[in-house]
Amino acid sequence: MAVADQIRSNPRLKKFFHWLLIPTNQARPRLWVRIGLNRLYHKRGKGVIIRHWVRMDVVPFNQFSIGNDSMIEDFTTINNGVGDVIIGENSLIGLGNVIIGPVKIGNNVILAQNIVASGLNHNYDDITQPIHKQGVKMAQITIEDDCWIGANTVITAGVTIGKHSVVAAGAVVTKDIPPYTVAVGNPSRVIKKFDETLKEWIKVS
Repeated sequence: MAVADQIRSNPRLKKFFHWLLIPTNQARPRLWVRIGLNRLYHKRGKGVIIRHWVRMDVVPFNQFSIGNDSMIEDFTTINNGVGDVIIGENSLIGLGNVIIGPVKIGNNVILAQNIVASGLNHNYDDITQPIHKQGVKMAQITIEDDCWIGANTVITAGVTIGKHSVVAAGAVVTKDIPPYTVAVGNPSRVIKKFDETLKEWIKVS
């Protein structure tokens, strides 16, 4: 059995190694993980810019990768503690975003300011227990190529936003958005789609 499998299968050993990486009851990895260990595991393409004031809460036991010529702006938080965070090429993660895996962002994607995309949800089924003691569940968020997500949008767990879609500022995306559409509102709804025959955007009744 591989060492990683032995750690995963032994609760006490797993807890100990988790403590070595992240202080108890915290999300931010220890300094030695952030400046040393992560460099061995995570992939950064050429021309990548991650601004100084980005909070990188990333750990080596889940994936973090960012493709060529992509940028993460200041005051953004990236967290892969419960799921992979994959960012494609030529994509922009704007000021003040919160990205909590599992999240996959395609190529040529623009995320404006103050967007929350979280693939994590807390369980709340047992009313006899505090929510923070009930564990979490994950469902991947996928933002396909060429999308533009407006400022202050919230993208909930399990959602897919189709290729070349636009999500207007302030939307709350709780269901999949089809490719080549424009979505607005809370909860978000499609108001336009691209007509291949007419070669133009048309309103959806």
